[in-house]
Amino acid sequence: MPGSRAAAAELDDYRITSSVEIQALLKQLLDARSMVTLSGPNGESYTTLMWTAEDNRHGLCFSAEDSDARLDALLESGEIVAVAYLDSIKLQFDLEGVVHVKGGHHSALNAQYPKVVYRFQRRAAFRVQPLATKSPVARFRHPAMPEMQLALRVLDVSLSGVALFLPDNVPMIAAGVKIGQCRLDLDDDTSMDVTLMIHHVTAIHPESKGARLGCELIGMDWSDRTLQYYINQTQKRRLAMAADKR
Repeated sequence: MPGSRAAAAELDDYRITSSVEIQALLKQLLDARSMVTLSGPNGESYTTLMWTAEDNRHGLCFSAEDSDARLDALLESGEIVAVAYLDSIKLQFDLEGVVHVKGGHHSALNAQYPKVVYRFQRRAAFRVQPLATKSPVARFRHPAMPEMQLALRVLDVSLSGVALFLPDNVPMIAAGVKIGQCRLDLDDDTSMDVTLMIHHVTAIHPESKGARLGCELIGMDWSDRTLQYYINQTQKRRLAMAADKR
């Protein structure tokens, strides 16, 4: 059916099959001690904590209780989906081969290591910090001094806005000011003309010698997925770099 194909294509944007990326995401869940909700097809649910995640025969291990009607109903359902959150990212994956290992105060749920994880982002709110090697900038004329061309460093990016670094040797730009013509150069493949509205001006720690400008992107063409692609790729590269450092 066309609708089913469209839904599957949409999910492809969020599907992660790289073992390196999956391992990095699960490690973040472990480090953050994020709660994981296990759900069944008929509304059964059980909230737990992941204890271990090993990409080998040991697989995943979650905390559990010896006697819990919710857990028993979930295990009987035969289909279990795990959902957890990392700030503005929702992670979802199927649990296969779930076994309830009972042992008094140390009962556990063991499951196979997931081969596919879905990562859903709250698109308007999710922000990424550009990679240090790319040095992205926003280029525009100072609104109070049109003869002054600025190239401000981009601190972070979301689909709804950007944060810029304003050095203390540049005249201040006040909140409420609209920048009608701005060129965002994020990397070699991602540049766009945008309109900015300055919403927040925040002093950063004294050593930085500058301020943070919180800006909204106005009049964006949401059918253009250039920015979403940049955000997704930057996040993937950061996850891969974090995995390489282990």
